[in-house]
Parts: sequence; C-alpha cells; structure tokens
Amino acid sequence: MANAPHLTPATGGEATASSVPLCVDLDGTLTYTDMLWESLANLLKRNPLFAFMVPIWLLSGRANLKRQVAKRATIDATLLPYNEEFLNYLRTEKSRGRKILLVSASDQALVEKVAAHIGLFDDVMASDGQTNLRSENKCAALEKRFGKNGFDYAGNSPPDIAVWAGARQAIVVNAPAALTARMKGTGKVSAEFPARGQPLRALWKALRPHQWVKNIIIFVPLITAHKIRDVEAVKASLLAFAAFCLFASGVYVLNDLFDLESDRQHATKKNRPLASGRLYLPYAFIAGPLLLLVPTVLSLIALPRFALVLLAYGIITTAYSLRLKEIAMLDVFVLAGLYTMRLVAGHVATGIEYSSWLLGFSMFIFLSLAMMKRLQELHSLRERKLTNIKGRGYVLSDLPMVNNFGMASGYLSVIVMALYVNSEQVVKLYHNPTLLLLICPLLLYWISRIWMITNRGQLHDDPVLFAIKDVQSYVIGALAMLLVWLAT
Repeated sequence: MANAPHLTPATGGEATASSVPLCVDLDGTLTYTDMLWESLANLLKRNPLFAFMVPIWLLSGRANLKRQVAKRATIDATLLPYNEEFLNYLRTEKSRGRKILLVSASDQALVEKVAAHIGLFDDVMASDGQTNLRSENKCAALEKRFGKNGFDYAGNSPPDIAVWAGARQAIVVNAPAALTARMKGTGKVSAEFPARGQPLRALWKALRPHQWVKNIIIFVPLITAHKIRDVEAVKASLLAFAAFCLFASGVYVLNDLFDLESDRQHATKKNRPLASGRLYLPYAFIAGPLLLLVPTVLSLIALPRFALVLLAYGIITTAYSLRLKEIAMLDVFVLAGLYTMRLVAGHVATGIEYSSWLLGFSMFIFLSLAMMKRLQELHSLRERKLTNIKGRGYVLSDLPMVNNFGMASGYLSVIVMALYVNSEQVVKLYHNPTLLLLICPLLLYWISRIWMITNRGQLHDDPVLFAIKDVQSYVIGALAMLLVWLAT
C-alpha cells in the first residue's frame, strides 16, 4: 500500500514493546478532527449567541473553555472521522497484550465517549476543567504515572514534541512533513503513519468553486435586456459575480461546519473536506467569516444597493443552514428563492428594470430544481433502506409527492415562457418574437429528461452541476441561444 505505516525495530533497553504502555493522542491522531472545534461548531449551530460566551470562558483558562463547551455540546462519537489505518495498528498492539491509554488535551467527558465507542483503551487521561493536558502538562502527567521513558506515545502536532521528549518511543501519526523529519532525527520514531494530503487543496475544495457557475444567473438581466454592450452594466455585473462567488463560498464553508454530523451520515457528503477531516476545522472558522466579510465590505464601497442583497442572501442562507432546511417544503422554497436572489442581484447591480416574466419563470424553474435535489436524496435513502433523512424534514413516503410537485413546477416555468413570448415587452426587444416559442419544446424536453434521470436514481450531482457536465444540455442551450439570436 502506498500509504502504509513505516515501522522500525523497537529500541529502548531491555523493555519489550508489550510491557511498555502505549499512550495515544486523540485530536489529529486517533481522529482526523479536534474535539474542541467539533463541540464548538455543534454548540454554535444550536445557539450562535454562545459565541459571546467563548471569550468569557477562555478568561479562566483553556481547560475551563473545553469543559464549558463540552458540557453543552452533543457529540456523537460514532460519527467522527477516525484514522482507520492507525486504529488497525492499535488493534494489533492490543492483541499482543499491550496496555493502551487514550491521553488527550480534550475534555474528559468527550474523550470518555470516544474511548467507550472504540473499546480498545485500558484507561483515559484528559483535561479536567482545571488542567489542560497538553504539551509539558501531558508529559509531566505521563512521567508521574509511568516514569521517564516508561511509555510510548503516538501524536501528530508540535505540542507533542514535549511529550515525545519524555517517551521511550515516538509513533508519528498524520503529522506535517517537517515535524516527521524532525522526530526522525531524534532516533525515537518506531512507527510512522503519513498525513492525508495538502490542507490548502482541501480548503480550495471546501470553497466549492464548481458551484460558482450558479452565479452566472447574475448576468441574465444583462442579456435579456440586451445591455451586453453597456460597459458600465457589464462592469457592475462582473463585480457582483465575483462578490457573490466569494460570499457563497463563505456560506458553503460555514454550512459544512454546522452540518458535520448530518454530512457524515450522507452517502456522498461524508467525503466533503470538513466532514471527512481532510480540512482542519479552525481553517473553516477563519475562512468562512473572512469570505463573508471581504466581498460585503467591497460591495458596500462600490455597489451599496447590491451589498444589501448580499447581506439578505447571507441572513437567509444562515437561517436555512441552522433551521429552515429541516422543515419539509419550506426548505425547497427557500432554495428556489436563493437562486432567484442571484437574479435580483443582477438587476440591483446594473440598475436594469425588473421583468415580472423573468422573475416568475425563475421561481418555477428553480423550485423544480430544488425539488429534484430532495428527490435525489430520497432515492438515496431508499437504496440504503432508511426511512428518513437526518437533518431534513422528509421521510421515504414523501417521494411520490416531491416528484409530482417538482415536475409540475418545471412545466409551469415553460407556460410562463410561452406567455412571455406574447407579451408587449418581447415585441419591443425582438423583431421575430414568434421564433422564441421554439424554446418551449426544447425546455420541455430538458425538464422531462432530467426528471426521468432523477426518477431512475441516476442523478448523482446537483441538477445545475449535472447540466454543466451533460452534452445534451449544452446542445439545448446552444439551440436556445441560436433562436434568441435569430429572433433579435
């Protein structure tokens, strides 16, 4: 195996490996996450106002902060992203009769939950609300119990260097390359379990840049109003597009941060950077707010009215992440509204007059796409023989109803399109408006086809992302643009 652990012969005098206790770190070693940040994310999701309590708790020390957060958070130890390769190593050591302890700077209550779930550990040592069992404190506690060089220690981060200094042997797990090289220089490393890749790459993936294509909707008012040659309108649209992309990425990061447990129970979302532990949670706590703040400030300077739309989008998406997505039907209407807000953003940024036809069309088509996402999840639910989606308000028996609502909404968008072709607004903009009617059968075909694919359980992406990868969608889009050009 390419990432198999590197093992070296045991050293350290006459003591055999089985007679020396193995002390194992939790955060970043046994798991790919950190219990303090996990519990903090869980707590803030339940009540964001706890953010104001964090500095107050921290005034009494980091151990007190961990205790206060742990008392209020609800963490499911069965869902944490464990280092399975390292766990197999621990199981092997246990089968040889070795004593294994879980020794962590996380709070005692959380560490005991993990130990109970894993079922390998003979004892637990952790922070107790008074002492933060980290670095020198951890080393001192272990030396007091086992004596200097009387234990082996598995860790992953710079604070563990002080613990390795008092250990007989070092097991380096999921550590940065520089730290691994430093520890190898000591001659103490008996086993090495490589890290999981580049954190910056994981952060980029967490931003979901592929989702930025949805923000092209901002340019729709520019195109439908035939203002594509208006330089100022184009500049405003480009700025709005860039701001929306950054802002939406911030929303995605925070949404993933608050959705850790539900994502880990999802067939595909469990592989997201935060849920899988490929991205360290503090990165999200920093990147999320920054990605919301920077585009908001820039928009307030350049496009003040657009900034208000951006803030409204942020408020609604936050409400959606925290609560609204758990309410059946309301969640899809909110999703459809968020798509439509991109359209509104395009109008506000450019000052182009609103089209009631365009807004009506967008509400129906986006509601259809939102229903499609839920139907996709219900199909996945049925395949896994479950009855409800954690964090959602739907049950398996809702599948036919969601299907009917979604298809009806998609067809209604085509009716709006057909009525638009006969409106006075079209006569003013197009010389041959009747040609636009031919877009209706193209749209009917695309909607019918994608709903058929969804009903077969073959839609594994977001509908918009599916369209980006789908050749037929490109052909239909090209034909529609050709008809628009011929009608102009």
